[in-house]
Amino acid sequence: MIRVLLVDDHSLFVSGLKTLLKVSGIAVVGMAKDGVEALLAVRELQPDVVLMDIQMSGCDGLTATRLIKAEFPDIKVVILTMIDEDQLVCEAIQSGASGFLLKNLEAEALLTMLEDVVKGEMVFSPGLTKRLLQGFVTSQNGKFPAGSVSGAKTGNPLTPRQKEVLIHIAHGQTYKEVAADLNISGNTVKYHMNEILERLHLENRVQAVAYAVQANLTVANEWEQN
Repeated sequence: MIRVLLVDDHSLFVSGLKTLLKVSGIAVVGMAKDGVEALLAVRELQPDVVLMDIQMSGCDGLTATRLIKAEFPDIKVVILTMIDEDQLVCEAIQSGASGFLLKNLEAEALLTMLEDVVKGEMVFSPGLTKRLLQGFVTSQNGKFPAGSVSGAKTGNPLTPRQKEVLIHIAHGQTYKEVAADLNISGNTVKYHMNEILERLHLENRVQAVAYAVQANLTVANEWEQN
């Protein structure tokens, strides 16, 4: 059972979210109203996932995320907010967050993403992924881990299917959506992503999508052809 800590200073929202998660078989082990309370609660409760709002009085969500990840690197922190700003998405990931979700997310999607993040995946609300990675590429000046891009171009090219999977992922689709579009299983999508990471010498899906953006795999005509 997934153990979740809720961090948000809006009592009505937290109450509704707590009910949703409990009904869905997810244990809400605690709640906090600001970043300081969140850090103390993490120390005491050791949750699997912290669902963290950004704007809170006192210690904000991004500061709290950095503090939690510095002390508990294995605990997943996912930002859950109403603020849809590219800069905050980038700052959240740089702070160690495992995802950035908007509060208008459908309940079923939230539950699926919680399962994904516990498995080690990064999760984003639909539409955020491509924007995030475009900002990532710009901020990093096109720099990737050693060998990532050159290796892909000189000896480790992606297969047509791997390229197809990466294009779909780069356009913000979940593994489940990619599987449905390509008529393959979710496990097959994950297998292809693991192969993509290995071939490109990358560490995670964020870097893979950043590669796709830099390599212009996400332009409209490329998407339509696949």
